[in-house]
Amino acid sequence: MKEAQRRVAEGILFTDFYQLTMAQLYYRTGLHEKTVQFDHFFRDYPDYGAHKAGYCVNAGLEWLLDWMAEAHLTADDIEYLRGQRGRTGERLFADDFLRWLGANGTFDGLTLHAIPEGRVVHPNVPLTVVQGPMVPAQLLETSLLNHLNYQTLIATKAARMHFSGRGRLLLEFGVRRGHDRGANAGTRAALIGGADFSSNVGISRVLGYPPKGTHAHSMVQVFMALGMGELGAFRAYADLYPDDCLLLVDTIDTLGSGIPNAITVFEELRRKGHEPVGIRLDSGDLAYLSIQAAKMLNDAGFPNTTIVLSNNLDELVIWQIITQIRDEAPRWGLDADHLIKQLAFGAGTRLITSWGEPALGGVYKLVAVCDNGRWVPAIKLSDSPDKTPNPGHKRVWRVYDERGKATADLLSLEDEDPRAADRLVLRHPSDHTKYRALPRQEVSEIEPLLVEVLREGRLVYDLPTIEDMRALRRADTERLDPGVQRLVNPHIYHVSLTQALWDLKQSLIDSAVAQSQ
Repeated sequence: MKEAQRRVAEGILFTDFYQLTMAQLYYRTGLHEKTVQFDHFFRDYPDYGAHKAGYCVNAGLEWLLDWMAEAHLTADDIEYLRGQRGRTGERLFADDFLRWLGANGTFDGLTLHAIPEGRVVHPNVPLTVVQGPMVPAQLLETSLLNHLNYQTLIATKAARMHFSGRGRLLLEFGVRRGHDRGANAGTRAALIGGADFSSNVGISRVLGYPPKGTHAHSMVQVFMALGMGELGAFRAYADLYPDDCLLLVDTIDTLGSGIPNAITVFEELRRKGHEPVGIRLDSGDLAYLSIQAAKMLNDAGFPNTTIVLSNNLDELVIWQIITQIRDEAPRWGLDADHLIKQLAFGAGTRLITSWGEPALGGVYKLVAVCDNGRWVPAIKLSDSPDKTPNPGHKRVWRVYDERGKATADLLSLEDEDPRAADRLVLRHPSDHTKYRALPRQEVSEIEPLLVEVLREGRLVYDLPTIEDMRALRRADTERLDPGVQRLVNPHIYHVSLTQALWDLKQSLIDSAVAQSQ
């Protein structure tokens, strides 16, 4: 794709066609400048089949803001829309609408509140709140969901891998398996969620992190084909990178030649005054091979050498590897805890594609309309009560129990402040039989989660660095109950409504049902 074509495809027309047809309807009916509010949230945690997440990590906001700042309709875009025809050959977009759209086709009038990137987030909680004129607020939907859903999905996967790996070094190796240039977004999200570095050179440079990597099997293969063997390949690599020597040892026979040849080269490096970094294992029973590799390296005098594991790793595989090492390492005379500290993990396909759950069910729903200076809540009913959005102009709070652990996210009306209440009533969003009351003395903190990011199109928020986002993630995950962090069958984290918001929601449901009859 040529650069000019890319700008068109990824500009303001990076949207669904129905956003534009609705925009003309709003213009024709005089609703185009009506101030509205949309909430962006996801309905459920990623479910990977054998295991399920108990929390997500928010990501993608800065790249959305960058897109919003650059997206605008060009004269060529307007001409393209002028040429669109319906089934009978009639034009779909009238000239007066296109003139108006050409003059107003930006996001300059929108106000945006959001939960910061890196924060732990939960279903049905507004992650992003968009307020402003109807047409630009509607046009934002597709790109907002595209930017935020995927990065949140990958950040969540990375956080789970970081957790199951007990904080050991986690490298993101997924660019070859990512979905075209979406791999760049995936790398960014992985770094927010828990990956320490990436092999993706370009985006690592942009984000300010050194790229990481070793060598491929092909390097060993070419030396073998030319008669210089695996040992010759290892020596050539070590000569070029004596202080950064990490060797891939499973091209031929991991235990029979790969590790012995690596040890020979490591001994040669040490005699020259250099210390090797380690080895990488990319196939076979990684837990068993890690144990055997550690024993061979220990016996050769390299007890602290890094052992990088790769090949289809995800959080469950990493957990199984560590569990097996804990059980079996002592049998071979090894300290399991020390061996685990030697490990690093290279995650590729299963991280960058969120293996098992390829999409986050994020949605963008109209929840309020401003009429004559007053916010009027809007409701959408569903045959499934859990899918009925929470209406109105709202605030989002995180409630911490007496241990300082997050116990619930609480949605309230805009004019409510639960910090002033002597007793919190937490209502289930859809089940009238489920609620709990918390005396104020059982609550250590109530924290507002949404921050103002844009005010009528102007950035009013200091964008955090990746390191800032990582710090937020670490702080939030440390304050999760251990049951919520479980890899399999996590404890359900409560997302609740205040009594006033619950009452509003029920009255709107009753009114909508009555009007439909």
